Amino acid sequence: MRRWLGRSTGDRPLAVLLGLAAWALVGGWAGPAAGLLAGGAAWRLLPRVRSPDERRGAAEHEWLVRQLPLTAELLAACLGSNGSPAEAAAAVADSVPSPMRDRLSQVATRLALGAGPERCWGQLADECRPLAPLARCLARTSLSGAPPAAALAGLAQSQRAAAARAAHARVRRAGVLATAPLGLCFLPAFVLIGVVPVVTGLTTAFSQRV
Repeated sequence: MRRWLGRSTGDRPLAVLLGLAAWALVGGWAGPAAGLLAGGAAWRLLPRVRSPDERRGAAEHEWLVRQLPLTAELLAACLGSNGSPAEAAAAVADSVPSPMRDRLSQVATRLALGAGPERCWGQLADECRPLAPLARCLARTSLSGAPPAAALAGLAQSQRAAAARAAHARVRRAGVLATAPLGLCFLPAFVLIGVVPVVTGLTTAFSQRV
């Protein structure tokens, strides 16, 4: 539950402040409802403030995900030309920028020292979650003895499709975040102009009948 909240909820102090501001602006018996609505909307829609370590980790994660399709295709080309796993990892490491270069250089060093490909790629999958699909694909093909080119090409294609879907999701989220402040500004006016007169009229009519 805590992990889910950390990913999907907004900044707590800012959400509380917005809720209190809406409460004070509306006032009366409708104030708490407006405050809860404004605070809840801010909690869900506003981005969470992250620490510097979290921002660096997120940036590295994003770069590795972006570099993964090209890396898979380069590894497929190197391994398809009868290169050894150590030579392929070293050659691709020299061809890509960091942080992918650092990860592949570590794998190439372990392979050159005589470690088994399955163990090296499995260790990479455990240490680096963004590269886990690539590492598991290479570990499976190493165990089965199947040519890795087709599996790596399929992995690159699926990763590019996933990146396109993620980009579309970010665009939709940006639209929601752009309209959220406007909605929070109009919410008190809607409560005062639309809800309060109706409730007041119903209360007055009910009290007259009684």
